[in-house]
Amino acid sequence: MRLFRERGYARTTMRVIAQEAGVAVGNAYYYFGSKEHLIQGFYTDTQHEHRAATAPTLARERDFAARLAGVLHAGVDVLTPYHSFAASFFKTAAEPTSPLSPFSAESSEPREAAVALFREVLEGSTARVDPELRPALPELLWLAYMGVILYWVHDRSPEQVKTRQLIDGAVPLVDRLIGLSRLRVLRPVTRQVLTLIHTLRH
Repeated sequence: MRLFRERGYARTTMRVIAQEAGVAVGNAYYYFGSKEHLIQGFYTDTQHEHRAATAPTLARERDFAARLAGVLHAGVDVLTPYHSFAASFFKTAAEPTSPLSPFSAESSEPREAAVALFREVLEGSTARVDPELRPALPELLWLAYMGVILYWVHDRSPEQVKTRQLIDGAVPLVDRLIGLSRLRVLRPVTRQVLTLIHTLRH
């Protein structure tokens, strides 16, 4: 990770990583088949850190907005040390065919763990959600989190304060929309959203 921060993702080769680690290149490839596999390990590690960082909030809070805000802020906290190389790395991860994409098959394990975390946010809260929306909501929350991370990647404000402001401003809106989803007049809209999600998945 230090080499990625210093050199950027593209210029950090497996040979350089092996030299810095003091092992033979072949030995490095034994543990990580490619640089992309190493990043998948990074994804998994940061997801574990994210879950650990959110544990106190999820144990303490039952209010949905407080739980969601805690998880979003904790995600930014965990990623903050890597902000300096995030933009160069994102260029690779943004390629639709890249195994580093958060939507790729290779990223399925950390992605599913992240969705499970947002499921925990919902299930441990007192939020009253439209029954049809509830099963899809954790994935929708994860997608919203991906939007926050994309903003964070490009945030050049001091200590990424604008990303924090985005979270604090967006969470009450999300909370309000989820509450409104139970209104009879909005159920057709909810069904349209769910139908669209189902169509895009398949």
